[in-house]
Amino acid sequence: MEQYISLYEGYARLKRTRAAFILALTFGLVLLIGIAVTLGSADLGIGESYLAILAGLFPGTFSAPDLAITIVWDYRLHRVLFAVCAGFGLAVAGSVMQGILRNPLASPFTLGIASAAATGASIAIVLGAGVAGGEYLIIGNAFLFALLAAFGIYGMARYRGIGSETMVLAGIALMYLFSAVTSLLQYVGSSEQLQAVVFWMFGSVDKSTWPKLGIVALVLACTVPYLIYRAWDLNALAEGDEVAAGLGVPVERSMTVMMLIASLITAVIICFTGTIGFIGLVAPHITRMVIGSDFRTLLPASGLTGALLLLAADSIARSILAPQVIPVGIVTAFLGVPFFIYLFLHRRDA
Repeated sequence: MEQYISLYEGYARLKRTRAAFILALTFGLVLLIGIAVTLGSADLGIGESYLAILAGLFPGTFSAPDLAITIVWDYRLHRVLFAVCAGFGLAVAGSVMQGILRNPLASPFTLGIASAAATGASIAIVLGAGVAGGEYLIIGNAFLFALLAAFGIYGMARYRGIGSETMVLAGIALMYLFSAVTSLLQYVGSSEQLQAVVFWMFGSVDKSTWPKLGIVALVLACTVPYLIYRAWDLNALAEGDEVAAGLGVPVERSMTVMMLIASLITAVIICFTGTIGFIGLVAPHITRMVIGSDFRTLLPASGLTGALLLLAADSIARSILAPQVIPVGIVTAFLGVPFFIYLFLHRRDA
């Protein structure tokens, strides 16, 4: 009897920890959004920023100076919210891939999807060839090649029998292939083209707009609820294919669907931002260390952690050498590497 009471108390304590962690992330994210909107050449306080946001949302109820509303809504808020959505999506995609592949280092970037997007962008920049024209040339190519990498992983894994090991090996093979193609394009391109390719690969949210934010938000709104709905399947897959099959989970179909959804989320984000690494790796690890591996709470909490991390990194990138803006992908790398060194040195189960 005492054992059952102890288990119940432990579970209740874990539920409180999860709720407190998610509430803390939500509060910190709302606070950081207000701080991030103040960053820039025009001097706005946090109170003015929140008031301008509320005035834009509820024009009949709140009022703010026209200049503050213009600066916040036309120049800053879409960038801040895009960083939030991008970080949320990359973290969710990383959580899903780590779960279905049972590999703590799995992410859209270690599996070659980001390398494929970089190849697509490089083809657009160096060769001028692509599936779209104008400003959407690079975006369309990056999106298409990211999805091609995902289908390539699926095809190679299906040929050998879909499993976590085959998917990881297929992803690594494609990563090296696309990296080699990108390197070749950099070698034959002009100095201006090389600079453009390298800058794209740094990763940035500088070119965010309200329409781009709407596309990313719509994809997340359509995919993340489905992933949370299938959280029990993810929990089973994380325990192994045999365990999942024994619990009635269609292993191959579930792995395929989850992999393609995570790849779609990643492709939609990085075609606009370029390569932003470590968010899909670091955010799930941090979240798992605090609240455990139950995907019912791990997915939304990882998303909030990723959103907070990417927005913090972008805020640092905008302020550390202001008015010059450092590409956010560089900042995330500086933040991510020490964390993984800590994991390797202090956690045997990482």
